[in-house]
Order: sequence, then structure tokens, then C-alpha cells
Amino acid sequence: MKKCLNNKQFHFLFAAVIAVISAVMLDAAVYVEKGVDGNGSKSFEIGQLPLKLGGVSPFSKGTMATFVVREEARDFPDIKFKDAAGTDLTLNNWKGKVVLLNLWATWCAPCRREMPALDRLQAAMGGDNFEVVAVSIDRKGVEAVEAFLTEVGTKNLKTYIDKTSKIARDVEAFGMPTTILIDRNGKEVGRMIGPAEWDSSEAKALITAAMRDKLIMVKAQ
Repeated sequence: MKKCLNNKQFHFLFAAVIAVISAVMLDAAVYVEKGVDGNGSKSFEIGQLPLKLGGVSPFSKGTMATFVVREEARDFPDIKFKDAAGTDLTLNNWKGKVVLLNLWATWCAPCRREMPALDRLQAAMGGDNFEVVAVSIDRKGVEAVEAFLTEVGTKNLKTYIDKTSKIARDVEAFGMPTTILIDRNGKEVGRMIGPAEWDSSEAKALITAAMRDKLIMVKAQ
């Protein structure tokens, strides 16, 4: 005779399944949506990440469930991009701040859905200690990027762009959007591939923990 699981058994089984899924996601690309840019180029396809991120944090839950924290803060490439006026920038311009670096493109459908949440996050938490830096990899230039930001209704995000897309290769971003959390010393502490509700309470808690140097990782077994 078949037996039904009681509540305790069900919750144990559910937790085990989630743990297995999380372990698999540590080594695989989490999300990519295919798209086409204005030059006919396709967005990055689903693929294997060539790096071991580490594990999850107690803050990797809810809307941040797929945010993966590094075992140790990692030296970050010396990336270069420009602002709307064409001024050359690097992350050294934000040294001393926690930065949420978001790589996106106007032809990326998930980016369109995510951008308003990033804008609201900047409005709520941006300041002397934290900033959202959203860098477009569009080849069409500043005009296309600013038109997009106006269309989706952003008011707090500044225009940053890398028309060469070199930044995506340098940081090993294998999908758009990719969002990377950078600590005050300019090192990567974790990242998420795919869109997220960045103005959610879970996202704000994760960023607050990073600002307080309390983004603890639980190593994958």
C-alpha cells in the first residue's frame, strides 16, 4: 500500500531537492535569453561557466536565490567604459563604494524588464557608500542607450557604455544581463546571471550585508 508523506517528510524532501538544484547551478550558467541586436548579432547562448564561484550566502534567497558568492573576494579586471560625454572611466572612479555592476543591452528583453528595478534600487540606496553602475554593450552608441533608458522610465541611472563589448569578455559575462557585486576595494564578491528584482527586500539585504562586509558564504559540499 502506498503511503503519503507527512508534513515533516515532505519538507525534508523539498529541502533536499532544492539543495541538489543549487549545487548544479554553482557550476552551470544560470540564465541566458537569446536575442538579436541591431547589427544582427545574437546574444550569448547558454553555456558552461569556466570558473568556480564558490557557494551561496544566507542572503541568497527569495529573489536573490541564484546570486552566487565567491569563496574569497576576487581581483577584478581593469575594465574600461565611457559615460554619456565620452569620458573614459574605470571602477577606480568608484573606489571606496560598493558597486552593483550591471551589464546589459537594449536588444536584451530581460534587461528591459530588469532596468526599472535597478533604477528604483539606485533611488533607494545610492549614495556615498553604494551605486548601481549599469553599462550597456550596445554598438549603436549613446543615443540608442539614452533613448532606451527614457523609454523604460529610468530617472536615477546614469548612462555608461562600452561599444566594443570587451567588458563582457573581460569579466566573463556569458549572458545578458549579468550583475556583479564589487566591494569597496574593487574586488568581486559575487554575481548573478539573468534578471532579478533588484529593488526587492532580499536584494537590499544582500547589498546592505556587502556594505557592512558581512556577506558570508556557505561553501558547496
